[in-house]
Amino acid sequence: MSFAAMMLIAVALDLAFGWPPRIYAVMGHPVTWIGALINMLDRKLNRESDSFSRRKLAGVAVAVICIGLVAGLATILQGLAMGWVGILVSGVIAWPFVAMRSMYKHVAAVADPLMQSDLPAARQAVSMIVGRDTRDLDEAAVARAALESLAENTSDGIVAPLFWGLIFGLPGIATYKAINTLDSMIGHRSARFEAFGWASARIDDMVNLLASRLTGLMFAAVSGRPRRAITTMRRDAPRHRSPNAGWPEAAMAAGLQVRLSGPRVYADGIADELWVNDGAADPCAADLLRGLALYVRAMILGVAALLAFAILQGI
Repeated sequence: MSFAAMMLIAVALDLAFGWPPRIYAVMGHPVTWIGALINMLDRKLNRESDSFSRRKLAGVAVAVICIGLVAGLATILQGLAMGWVGILVSGVIAWPFVAMRSMYKHVAAVADPLMQSDLPAARQAVSMIVGRDTRDLDEAAVARAALESLAENTSDGIVAPLFWGLIFGLPGIATYKAINTLDSMIGHRSARFEAFGWASARIDDMVNLLASRLTGLMFAAVSGRPRRAITTMRRDAPRHRSPNAGWPEAAMAAGLQVRLSGPRVYADGIADELWVNDGAADPCAADLLRGLALYVRAMILGVAALLAFAILQGI
């Protein structure tokens, strides 16, 4: 089976339709189904009265259960798929695991009011895609938050699922999304999840190692400043708070000639993070539009690569 053709079908459906509200209203979304399972297991197994080690072990069990169920179901579905009909059906099943269209829409929803100097609306829009406190952000901080989200989530939401789908087909893309959902829901360093979400966070770090670096290289390749972007990645990414997010962030920062990361305010205090591409200017609304254009070029490169793989696999 051509896994590249399967991923191309999923991408084409996502670009054409996103995940239509009518479908969501009827059946929800596979990620919300996984999230419901995680929530149920969290309520039952993450007991505050348990010791740290016991909660850590419970978190390992939750990760194994969720990943195993999703991987097993996807493997069964792929095993039933035969020939071109199977590729088509598998591509349709993989469709909701790709977020290329929604990524653009969410960041454009920040850029539009920011270009019109409507800072309150821009703050509200960016609060939907980042976890930091956005109430007092100025234009530069809003643009920076949106660009960081665009860079990191291009890796997590698009490149990584397609990468694993290209290698393992439907089990690859579905299992990756299960891991990523586990991390986003319980992989936080908070009192409730520091122990319980430890395994989910570590697994997510591992499965994103290659994709994050690949995303950085894709941004670098289409930036017009590939050598500078690669140099900035090699210098700044290892010092980033995340083992993976720094690679696409650094490439985007260098490509746009702005600085990203740095100090930010969360509900539980100030995170004094290092700057990425320190010494460059703060981003503005126009830089956010240039970031979206860079994203589009990188996605065209990614789709072209999928098409090349599909041809090699005998599409």
